[in-house]
Amino acid sequence: MAGGLASFATVAVALLFALLVVSTGAAAAADDSTLGEFIPATPPQPAPQVGFTDVDGKPASLADFKGTPAVVNLWATWCQPCLKEMPSLDRLQSQLAGKLTVAAISQDRAKAGRVGEFVAAMGLRKLKIYLDPTAAVAHAFHVPGLPTSIIIDAGGQVVGRVEGSAEWDGPKMRAVLEPFLKSGSGTLKAAGR
Repeated sequence: MAGGLASFATVAVALLFALLVVSTGAAAAADDSTLGEFIPATPPQPAPQVGFTDVDGKPASLADFKGTPAVVNLWATWCQPCLKEMPSLDRLQSQLAGKLTVAAISQDRAKAGRVGEFVAAMGLRKLKIYLDPTAAVAHAFHVPGLPTSIIIDAGGQVVGRVEGSAEWDGPKMRAVLEPFLKSGSGTLKAAGR
């Protein structure tokens, strides 16, 4: 009898372990399926009041983008998926200058010079680069990882996000952004690189 119970317990533990592995794998697969996809905010929420700086150390905030739709990209020089999408963000800013602001907010703890050297080495010329070495923006948006891009409409409402890298100047992301480009226009406080 004791041997039968031990065998039953061993089989039960093995089955529970197998179920745990399968459910964990399914959850991971579900999470991976949203990487690089637009996740709408339902309902849209006001962008948090959070500060950061431009590369010259001048204060900036998300309120500076009000009046123009914005893609606020949180990235870091050490993040490989970030590096993959940065050129497409630069092209997007070039293609939609005046209609959309692409703000790349570095989460690096490095000095501005290091981030600036990195941006220059990648040949990024159109992106508006900002610094957030304390990760205040990432905390305000409850960002689980980098890269994460937050889409803010012209009225300052967060309308969605993209977690993971995306091809921002491709047809899929342009289709996501198009409705927000039509919703209003305005100017943005100039920011240096």
